[in-house]
Amino acid sequence: MTAVTSTSNLPTAEPTTAETEPEAPRSGISDRAATQQAREQQVGLRPGTLTIREGSLKPRLFLISYDKSFFEEKEYTRYDDMLAYFRANEHLKHWIDVRGYNDLELMQRIMQDFQIHPLHMEDVLGDYQRAKVDVFDDDRLFLVSRMTDFTSLLEIDDDQLSLVTGDNFVLSFQDDYDDCLDAVRNRLRSGFSMIRHKTPIYLAYALTDVVLDHYYPTMAAIGDYIEVLEDRIFNGRPNRHLLSRILQMKKDIVRFRRLVYPEREKIAEILRMPENVVPEDTKVFFKDCYDHAIQAMDLAESYRESISSLMDLYLSDQSNRMNEVMKVLTIISSIFIPLSFVVGLYGMNFQREKPDGTINHLNMPELYEPWGYPALLGLLALIVAGQLIYFYRKGWLTNR
Repeated sequence: MTAVTSTSNLPTAEPTTAETEPEAPRSGISDRAATQQAREQQVGLRPGTLTIREGSLKPRLFLISYDKSFFEEKEYTRYDDMLAYFRANEHLKHWIDVRGYNDLELMQRIMQDFQIHPLHMEDVLGDYQRAKVDVFDDDRLFLVSRMTDFTSLLEIDDDQLSLVTGDNFVLSFQDDYDDCLDAVRNRLRSGFSMIRHKTPIYLAYALTDVVLDHYYPTMAAIGDYIEVLEDRIFNGRPNRHLLSRILQMKKDIVRFRRLVYPEREKIAEILRMPENVVPEDTKVFFKDCYDHAIQAMDLAESYRESISSLMDLYLSDQSNRMNEVMKVLTIISSIFIPLSFVVGLYGMNFQREKPDGTINHLNMPELYEPWGYPALLGLLALIVAGQLIYFYRKGWLTNR
């Protein structure tokens, strides 16, 4: 196995002035941010033109060198020192981990020194590519995966992980200092992992597998939160804030499904590759990754149906509450309709005395009775009591 060296016959990328200083660490790209990023893309640039996205972090360089009996892990502050160590130890296998993109000159040097195609490096720096795999130089792989996390803000964040394989190395790129790959690092440190006994393509499998395995905690967190939303609908008082959370969760699940589906297609394509690219003994492990991707797809579909049912449940609960309000208002209106009739009847201005001074005994005789007013109030109370008894027997005053 030999290390790659710098060459002068590779196509070069055109730098741009899009390089900027980062203001704060970033935890992922939302759909809205990705849409805005797409709108800001410069149209008509030459293919392979490298641009640094605004807000990217300054690069940090990590190198893990290992074989069956050797292990060394170090963070380098100077790229030349890391490259010199890499070239001086061609007999070892290396995992070069680049975290952060905000150094265009460094990215161009890495592209030249490790013979990365400019189109692939453009995808790396674009940082919002769908999961995919490409074969170049006949036996080298370029892989893109999406790392996910369910944040404390109850939203799905995802970061891009780009991998480039070589004879004795795996080169990874990500635009965040934190990731979900510590499990692989710990396996390498332990000294008992198969990674240290196998080719670098197995390390690429291990990194892909950890990314897929990390989908399950994300989906478990989503499932737990769906149950919380369901309990709030049943036990609390649903409001517009709860509705907005349900809608946001629905969008997150759809977005998660869009992340998982390309992963399944990517691994299926790896399984179809010839043995000189992916050995048969490694394809067995990628088949396990494929099973994980299928399970994640099934979970995403299940949660999408659950959140749709939750939306129907919310709307049904709101409709039931509105029906309860309308029932109360209808009962109140039904009680006051006969009362209004009686009061309106006695509010008519019919004169009891005729113009000639005689008495018309048919015009409101109750108005001049000493007990007329109390009798009228008693009649109104009797009407109300009769209506309430009727409504109760019909079950309108209960939940029957």
